[in-house]
Amino acid sequence: MMMISSARLRRLSCALLLALYGLCGALFSQPALAQDISAPLAQLATDNYADTEAALGALALSGSPAAAGIVAALADGKLVFSAAPRQVFLRTETGLVDPLTLQPVADPPAVKPVRVNNRVRRAIEAANGTLSLVSPDPAKRLEAATAVARSRDTAALPALDLALSKEADPKVKTALTLARASIVMGQPGVSDAERIAAIGLVGAEGNQDALAILQGVPADSSPAVKQAAADAIAGIERSLAMWSMAQNVWYGLSLGSVLLLAAIGLAITFGVMGVINMAHGEMVMLGAYTTFVVQDAIRTYNPGLFDWSLIIAIPLAFLFTGLIGVIIERTVIRFLYGRALETLLATWGISLILQQAIRTIFGPTNREVGAPSWMSGSFDIGQLAITSGRLWIIVFAILVFVALLATLRMTRIGLEMRAVTQNRRMAASMGIRTNWVDAMTFGLGSGIAGIAGVALSQIDNVSPNLGQSYIIDSFLVVVFGGVGNLWGTLVGAMSLGIANKLLEPYAGAVLGKIALLVIVILFIQKRPRGLFALKGRSIEA
Repeated sequence: MMMISSARLRRLSCALLLALYGLCGALFSQPALAQDISAPLAQLATDNYADTEAALGALALSGSPAAAGIVAALADGKLVFSAAPRQVFLRTETGLVDPLTLQPVADPPAVKPVRVNNRVRRAIEAANGTLSLVSPDPAKRLEAATAVARSRDTAALPALDLALSKEADPKVKTALTLARASIVMGQPGVSDAERIAAIGLVGAEGNQDALAILQGVPADSSPAVKQAAADAIAGIERSLAMWSMAQNVWYGLSLGSVLLLAAIGLAITFGVMGVINMAHGEMVMLGAYTTFVVQDAIRTYNPGLFDWSLIIAIPLAFLFTGLIGVIIERTVIRFLYGRALETLLATWGISLILQQAIRTIFGPTNREVGAPSWMSGSFDIGQLAITSGRLWIIVFAILVFVALLATLRMTRIGLEMRAVTQNRRMAASMGIRTNWVDAMTFGLGSGIAGIAGVALSQIDNVSPNLGQSYIIDSFLVVVFGGVGNLWGTLVGAMSLGIANKLLEPYAGAVLGKIALLVIVILFIQKRPRGLFALKGRSIEA
């Protein structure tokens, strides 16, 4: 066996490495033919819109690392060319640079910008989309597929086929398929069978983008293609109409949850005490301002607690507004029991005092109340858009309702409140301090209005007039559902919320609310005690 010295082995190793390096250089120089963009660059220097559009298509499919920078420079008006010799440059703050090497041009010639018109702008948009189809970021690939679908550039078809063969994300793959189908539908020379298959793919998406694509089917298409497109459009319109109704129902549930939070405290106060509390809206407003104060303090002293600001504000708003409610009952309301119209006037005056006090302390302008991170964002269910903030408010309203129901059913104060509601004189004869129950009831209703203000601060302007937007609707909910009945308040709030949102698309916001008011008035004429009337001797007397 022949022995090789260590020195000779080292020389052989070095020679082998050099040979491999040269082989790799040769191999990697071959794709330069595929990435050679000298021809598109030459077209950009012809000062012809058609050549510029064709050059953009070639750049998008070239795979050259410099292509994206050239397209971006053209979009920004920084791509220039010289007339003699015809050559393209990038204009920077320091001068002209070569678009391939990005090296400064030593002796810059006289140049003028590459001209752009609407056709070229659409080609730029398509080129940007094509270049992003293979981005490692799924969001960018999705955005690119959408851009290509809108432009319907036939030059992007090879890039789409390549991207589809490699795509693993289902959402992005669907967008790529939609983009490809939108191009195939309008591409000349495509058979009717292929166009009808593309129409079927687009129609299966069932969204607004698909509807816009189908409405762009060429006018010179065959009757079979036009019929397929018409059927697909009709199917999408039916689907969108159903999703639109579902969206309105969702908005109605969201509005109903807001009305429930605003009215549930009023249902207790009005039902137990017979007091027409026109200052109830101001309790909601005080709860919203409590949230603002809590967030302002957290931003100042401990910003890391901001996501907990609403959790901290809920008990503080309940205690603060509940205390204000007890003070109002002890100082004003207790002298006016049995005189409903006088309680209306007195509480209306109190509402004006509270509004002016807030204007004096915080000013008349709106105050900013931020949303915690867990209440931000949204998600889709089909064509139904669900915002996290509205969803949490619905959940919060249900939790408040359940907690109040449990309080009335399972606690001593709840038992005494129900006894006073059903028969005040009998409850007093049994040793229940009805005056104390009245104060606690008014405080409880005001406290619930305060935590309603915490929720409303996330969807409405926090201003001194916040409560005025909900007081009339709150009375409407209470009267419609049944005075003093929590289940009636729940059903009434959700019913009126959904009915309001279903009427709005047809009658408008103002006329829809007027129509709803008329319907409730007619209903009250038939059932004066509302949907769910309370039972009791004093009530039925």
